[in-house]
Amino acid sequence: MTSLVGESVVVIGAGVGGLSTACYLADAGADVQVIEKNEQLGGRASRLEVDGFRFDMGPSWYLMPDVFERFFGEFGRTPTDYYELEHLDPHYRIFFKESAEQGSADDASGLRGGGTASNETAKPSRGPRTHGDRVDVTADIERTKEVFESYEEGAGEALERYLEKSRENYEVGMEHFVYEDRERLRDYVDLDVARQARGLSLLGSMQGHVENYFDHPKLQQIMQYTLVFLGGSPTNTPALYNLMSHVDFNLGVWYPENGMGGVIDGIVELGAELGVDYHTNRPATAIKGRRGGFLVETPDGPLTADLVVSNADYAHTEQSLLPPERRGYDDDYWESRTYAPSAFLCYLGVEGDLEELAHHTLVLPTDWQDHFDQIFEEPQWPDDPAYYLCVPSKTDESVAPEGHSNLFVLVPIAPGLEDTPEIRERYRDQVLADVAENTGTDLRDRIVVEETFSVEDFASRYNSFRGTALGMAHTLRQTSLFRPPHRSKEVDGLYFVGADTTPGIGVPMCLISGQLTAEKVFEDHG
Repeated sequence: MTSLVGESVVVIGAGVGGLSTACYLADAGADVQVIEKNEQLGGRASRLEVDGFRFDMGPSWYLMPDVFERFFGEFGRTPTDYYELEHLDPHYRIFFKESAEQGSADDASGLRGGGTASNETAKPSRGPRTHGDRVDVTADIERTKEVFESYEEGAGEALERYLEKSRENYEVGMEHFVYEDRERLRDYVDLDVARQARGLSLLGSMQGHVENYFDHPKLQQIMQYTLVFLGGSPTNTPALYNLMSHVDFNLGVWYPENGMGGVIDGIVELGAELGVDYHTNRPATAIKGRRGGFLVETPDGPLTADLVVSNADYAHTEQSLLPPERRGYDDDYWESRTYAPSAFLCYLGVEGDLEELAHHTLVLPTDWQDHFDQIFEEPQWPDDPAYYLCVPSKTDESVAPEGHSNLFVLVPIAPGLEDTPEIRERYRDQVLADVAENTGTDLRDRIVVEETFSVEDFASRYNSFRGTALGMAHTLRQTSLFRPPHRSKEVDGLYFVGADTTPGIGVPMCLISGQLTAEKVFEDHG
């Protein structure tokens, strides 16, 4: 058994990756302190509480339950020791934006109301612009196949084949390329690796991969929306990430007790049981020294440590906490990376119910390429945005006062955009009008609590580069060994964890990142 008894470790940043690493190191006997610049633990998985409303400020989808089970199982626990799970039905709802003139003749009756598909075809309506068809994705694969078939002949069978490939990619990819950190090119020049990789969708884009199965643009969108969780677009994300469809359709979408904040509480409680000490409102201002003699400067005085793990934004750690001669990458490196979107968020407490919306609802333009172009190619506030609505009060009555609903609206936008109060107000009005127009839910006269969060807030609260909401995108040149490493390239005893390292973006990936970082520490010092 690996032992770090006698070693002292300071973990900078209490995001999911930092909390995960702290558990592994404390379990090995290290004296672990976690310091966090903000007033609460969880990093981007913070909570906002206002007038009886409780919002998950960041992650809101509980996906890949197997990863959480494996994490807690490493310490002889299960997730249910800390929180219960509720399976969502539907997993999510999609509204496709569409005008009557664009034609809804290809929409199957029943879809508009979220029911099962029939063999009849809806007649195109006339009159002013209205929201288009509505699709509910549920755990019932046979029902979902009927929905797909109603859009495109043969699409039901194609979905079955697609999900089988997705399942294969997930099972092989997770075990051999996610839980194993292959950080050098020679790690791939191996017969065993080649055998495992045979048949995986390693090359090409998600757009090309999905087009091999489905012609209808709406079906392609359903299979690609999960790219939002990876911070990419269909054209810049590797086809390997079709494994996310297995996560979505087969593993299901869940809601944890007390939301994602409840998951953070569980991880923090586990860490405390293992001996981790937590300090909020204590930012790191500098990292000095090397292995065996680190000094982590904070406004409340310095902390000494044998080892340091940074869960702060990777670029912030290098550019602001380390002197130039100790940095693994120069400023040009960070400027040249492709970053995942930032976000425009409205946290809203509203009067009454929201009958038209599901717990998770997506509103997608019929052609969403323009939105991706306005994120990655010609950055600007999107003209016709794709966006996400989260209504946890559909599932959890504790998140809102009686007679009210809790929701937030999230629009992915380019990082680094100009973000002023005037721009936010104009865009807020545009988005709420779009919600009313395309979902039939007019929130504007019912709002009793409202907060916004966007580019400048991500930059100031989380020190995120350009105000990205997620980190470095998962492009082909920024996947696996092409992401920054867990070990510092210049400072012995300094390690990194979180979304910018492997395996990448998302709560489950950051949990695994914590394990991979701990393994590097064990290899070097255990």
